[in-house]
Amino acid sequence: MPPLLKIRSERDQMSAIERRIADFILDNAHLLRDYSSQQLASALGISQSSVVKFSQKLGFKGYPDLKYSVGEAVARNTGGEEDRRQPSTADHPHAALAEDLWRQKAQAEEETRLINPPDKIDAIAAAIAGAGRVFVIGLDEDGVAARAFALKLSLLGILTVHHFDPVLMATSVSAANPGDVLLVFSEHGNQVALSQISRQFHERKGKVVSVTRHTANPLRAYADVSLVVSAHDERMHIEPLLYQSALQHLLDLIFVLLCEGDDRMARLDANRERIQLMLEP
Repeated sequence: MPPLLKIRSERDQMSAIERRIADFILDNAHLLRDYSSQQLASALGISQSSVVKFSQKLGFKGYPDLKYSVGEAVARNTGGEEDRRQPSTADHPHAALAEDLWRQKAQAEEETRLINPPDKIDAIAAAIAGAGRVFVIGLDEDGVAARAFALKLSLLGILTVHHFDPVLMATSVSAANPGDVLLVFSEHGNQVALSQISRQFHERKGKVVSVTRHTANPLRAYADVSLVVSAHDERMHIEPLLYQSALQHLLDLIFVLLCEGDDRMARLDANRERIQLMLEP
């Protein structure tokens, strides 16, 4: 994994000092070659050993190894990029804004893909495909993605129980069976009600899949498997867009994997045709 992507994807699980180092490197990657470990430590007001430990925790032999890797990554990413972008930014006033948003979304999707290895995605898809029922819940804004994914599962012929009310879901969960799957959508994973539902689902011997940010949060502690999203931006109106984009890409991948099983494409086509007939005047 490229060093800057690795730093961004692991940032949410770092200590306060580690986040300070990470933020400095991310903001000043092009200048890092001019900093020794002691100079970096002095600039941040921390010990030199903290910089060394940070580098080793990321999998590098030491700070020089990290610095060299970051320098290579910067050289690869900056070569010729400005020339490639200039023609389109002149086409329309919105072009620069659109390109920046596109780049940020692509970066969030790449980070998210890298921290959700293929074996995890395959395991979740297999659990959903083999479940007797799939329970899906998300509150507030998380409910939008939860509802859309529940609909997709239903179109594939997967028996899906979707609620946006934790009380209704708690009632439904009481009838869950071993082998059933609960998908819990919560960006920050802090809703107490969702943790309680997850615990109740475990008591029924079901499998809990949490869908949250890549942070240590209570909901992930109750999950058998965690889908995690990495999406960061200092602009408060941009960061939620990056989260939603990266999350959608992750869910789309699982949906595509599910489509490849058994006769699900035939069920999908048949269900869409029935829906279309209902919508026609």
